[in-house]
Amino acid sequence: MTTLGAVFRPQLPPERLRDLARAADDAGLEELWLWEDCFLEGGISAAAAALAWTDRLRVGVGLLPVPLRNVAVTAMEAATLHRLFPGRPVLGVGHGVQDWMGQVGARAESPMTLLREYLTALRALLAGERVSTEGRYVKLDAVALDWPPPAPVPILAGATGPRSLKLSGEAADGTILTANTSPEGVREARRLIDEGRASASRTGADTPHTVVVYLLTATGPDAAARLQAEQRAEGVASVPDLGVAGDAADVAKAVRRLTDAGADTVILQPTADEPDPEGFVRFTAEEVRPLVP
Repeated sequence: MTTLGAVFRPQLPPERLRDLARAADDAGLEELWLWEDCFLEGGISAAAAALAWTDRLRVGVGLLPVPLRNVAVTAMEAATLHRLFPGRPVLGVGHGVQDWMGQVGARAESPMTLLREYLTALRALLAGERVSTEGRYVKLDAVALDWPPPAPVPILAGATGPRSLKLSGEAADGTILTANTSPEGVREARRLIDEGRASASRTGADTPHTVVVYLLTATGPDAAARLQAEQRAEGVASVPDLGVAGDAADVAKAVRRLTDAGADTVILQPTADEPDPEGFVRFTAEEVRPLVP
C-alpha cells in the first residue's frame, strides 16, 4: 500500500506548525514532512514539537544536512525521538545545498565521502554499537549511545545524481527524491539504488529500501497558475511529467504514476504560496488518500 503524506513548508512561520500538525493528525494523514532548509527552521526541534502535539502522525525530516551536524549529535537526537515517540519519526540525511554549506563554513571538499562515512557511523550508533572510526570527516573514539532506540530504525538519504543514488542503496535504508523527479526519474533512481544495494549485498527481504518522492501539488481555482509559477522559478517548467494541478482525482493519478515507477511513499508538496496549508493536509488525507491504493 502506498504511503501518502504532505509537507509543512518552512516558508511558513514555525508558530503555524501546531495547528497544521493537529489538522493533519485529526484528518488521518499518515505522514507530515518537515525540511531543514537553511536558514529557515530547525528540523529536529520542529519534529519533536509536531510529534508531541499529535497522537498517531508520523513526522519525517527530509533532510538534515550532515555538514552542519556531528554524527554523534544526530544519533543522540534520533535516538531520543525514537524512544519518546516509537515508530513515528522518519529521519533523512544528506550532504545539503553546497552554497548554504559554504555560507556557514561547513562545505566539505568531498560531500560523497562525508555522506558515506556519516551513514555508516550513524546506522551503527543507532544499532547500539560502540563505534571507533578515523575517517576523512567522521572521527569517533569508542562512542556508544547510552539510550539507543529499542528497535531498529531506518535512516534515509537524500539523493539526486547517479553516484549519490548508488551510495544511498549501499549505505542507507531508504532514499528521498525531490519534487523535480518525474516518474521516469523515479524509475531510473530505483535502478541505480538497486545497483548500490546489490554491490553491498543488501538485496534480501531483511534489508528493504524505501523510496520517498515529493510531488509538487496545487489544488483550487488558481492551481495551474501557482504550479507553473513555482516551476518557472525553479527552472523546471519545461520538464515533462513534473507536478500536478487539479482536483483529488488528478492528484491521485499523478501519485499512481510515481508509485508505478517504483516509489513507495509520495509526499504532496504544496506550492510556497499555498493559501490554505491546513486545508491542503485535509485535502491530502480526506480526498486524495481514498483514491490511492
